[in-house]
Amino acid sequence: YRKRLAFGKSAIHGFGIFAKLPHRAGDMMIEYTGELVRPSIADKRERLIYNSMVGAGTYMFRIDDERVIDATRTGSIAHLINHSCVPNCYSRVITVYGDEHIIIFAKRDIARWEELTYDYRFFSIDERLSCSCGFPGCRGVVNDTEAEGQQSKIYVSRCDLIDCTEQ
Repeated sequence: YRKRLAFGKSAIHGFGIFAKLPHRAGDMMIEYTGELVRPSIADKRERLIYNSMVGAGTYMFRIDDERVIDATRTGSIAHLINHSCVPNCYSRVITVYGDEHIIIFAKRDIARWEELTYDYRFFSIDERLSCSCGFPGCRGVVNDTEAEGQQSKIYVSRCDLIDCTEQ
């Protein structure tokens, strides 16, 4: 990736990843690597260690309900790819010889020195992370508002399902 990508100061947030060469839609850009941990470990690290590190970010990529890639202290420069509500890349978990890998692909053609972005689709019912992508069509939050809306419809309090006053 060193011949094709570079990191530098981002207009979106902190540092970002930039294309040294033009790329076509569908091109594999980079693999998101780091340490594979359980969500409970990722949550504990974030709460007890990373949140207290001044000036440092937290770089977690949730594969599914059982696995998280923690790239905060180890991994490729892919963790520096910033969020955008109108991204030029997307992520996919692909299986190669039984091992799963998180790959970032170009969603559309990407010009030389254009910053790479993808939609983090951060999921949290309780926490809202503000977005600073600045693109037209920005939804204002990094959160996956669509999935959160669907999830909130699934989880309903028992009192909402039955009349709690009758017992």
